[in-house]
Amino acid sequence: MASPKGQSRVESRRKKTTSRLLKFKEKYLSWKYARYLALDPSALPIVALLIVLAEAVINVLVIQHVPYTEIDWVAYMQECEGFLNGTTNYALLRGDTGPLVYPAAFVYIYSALYYLTAHGSNVRLAQYIYTGVYLLQMCLALRLYAKSRKVPPYLLVLSAFTSYRIHSIYVLRLFNDPVAVLLLYASLNLFMDSRWIWGSIFYSLAVGVKMNILLFAPALLLFYLANLGVLLTIVHLFICGLIQVVIAYPFLRTHPVEYLTGSFDLGRIFEHKWTVNYRFLSRELFEQREFHLALLGLHLLLLLAFAKYTWTFFKSYVNLREVQQFILPQLMVKNREEKELAKAAKKKSHHKSKSRKSQLQEQAQELEPDNMEEDEEELTAEQKSFLKSFEKGLQNATGQKRPPAPVKESKRKHYDISFEHCTQLALLPFFLCNFIGVVCARSLHYQFYVWYFHSLPYLVWSTPYSVGVRFLILGGIEYSFNTFPSTNFSSIVLHVSHLVLLVGVARHIRHIIKLNALVKQKRHLEQQQQMEREKEQEKQKQIYLTYDDPKITKKLQ
Repeated sequence: MASPKGQSRVESRRKKTTSRLLKFKEKYLSWKYARYLALDPSALPIVALLIVLAEAVINVLVIQHVPYTEIDWVAYMQECEGFLNGTTNYALLRGDTGPLVYPAAFVYIYSALYYLTAHGSNVRLAQYIYTGVYLLQMCLALRLYAKSRKVPPYLLVLSAFTSYRIHSIYVLRLFNDPVAVLLLYASLNLFMDSRWIWGSIFYSLAVGVKMNILLFAPALLLFYLANLGVLLTIVHLFICGLIQVVIAYPFLRTHPVEYLTGSFDLGRIFEHKWTVNYRFLSRELFEQREFHLALLGLHLLLLLAFAKYTWTFFKSYVNLREVQQFILPQLMVKNREEKELAKAAKKKSHHKSKSRKSQLQEQAQELEPDNMEEDEEELTAEQKSFLKSFEKGLQNATGQKRPPAPVKESKRKHYDISFEHCTQLALLPFFLCNFIGVVCARSLHYQFYVWYFHSLPYLVWSTPYSVGVRFLILGGIEYSFNTFPSTNFSSIVLHVSHLVLLVGVARHIRHIIKLNALVKQKRHLEQQQQMEREKEQEKQKQIYLTYDDPKITKKLQ
């Protein structure tokens, strides 16, 4: 038979377990917490983990149940096989789809895949490698979203799970675009963490995989200048250029002209049959040089139109980071002081509680009868009655009606300011710069969707439109890239969606700039008023001093 003491311990543990379960249920299994996970951007670290785990399962299911479609993978392997056989002349590196048109980093990465996949024959293994690329890409993109706290989590859940085309580009087509975008997002994360050298290295490597990453270059140049100044900007541009020279050295040493014209061919003509955005144009107009120059001019005009706003955003970002560097050390010192005070208070309260407990034990020993047995496993009714009366007498002897309550530990204050919201000021110009390049692209192929897919939720949530209009924009773009082959209607829908999104982002930026100007104007006015009040106070003070001087008072009389 268990002792009453053992039974009380079991009962106490049972009550604690029940209490914890109830608290867990109230906190996490509630409508309030579900709304928090769905709507509050601060919940993104939790939701991001769930997204990545779910995406891992989804991609495996896609690989297992959806047939693979060969488009460029074999051509990639053939091009890299020529290099591995000793050919460094880009004019001679070819595949079934044509000559090699990607820079040197592409050659090295896909040469490694060539060996990992048994000379490209193990496509299933390549699909699982691309699943890893997809999950890493999701982690890097979601980290930026979690930092900025701009977009509600439910939008990212919907955009990730419902895009058939994106899953197809990664694990069913094995294009090289995802690899370039992965390196690009790695560089953006490094830039947001102020790890400039590594950010420059990864950005240059991304350019070395595919040239479309240069669409981010105008924003990156201004970001360098705003954060680092002219001298360090030149240093980091040199780092980017040096990486390109190093990775391309085997080709530049032997056939430099063929490498430069092959890997960075700005005049390349795309095939009309693969276009997603200009299906409504005739093939003749689509391939005309004047049309390409007009799009290039529009691209430059839009970049110039947003350049001032981009610079304002970047300078504001730099100012907030400087404030962060000034304030965070002070907050750390303050938190350290609060922690030490809390430890001292806890130690003091523990000492008081311990001394009080020993005092009560001594009093109990004085009142305890000598003939009381230590073994209390079985208590009679008389013994229980005696214990109750003894406890009551002990309370009367100590002058307390109940046992002294433990001193509650005062909750330690924690001072903190989240500066990660300022990431919004950096991300929007980067995403917008790339989006302008996509809008003005001569042609968009289906795999090009990955160029800006992960930035679309951020851009859409940077517009003044209603939630319904925002989802219509995302739906229109998704529809256009899911329509195969593209039609006149799908191309028009894509351009309309792009135009509405670009106008919305422009309106949002102008609104922020106006608010910023109003705040500055108000602050300047307050400073002027403060200076005027100080001058008036100084003037009144001089008058009082004048009347207090007896000589001047006598003259006035």
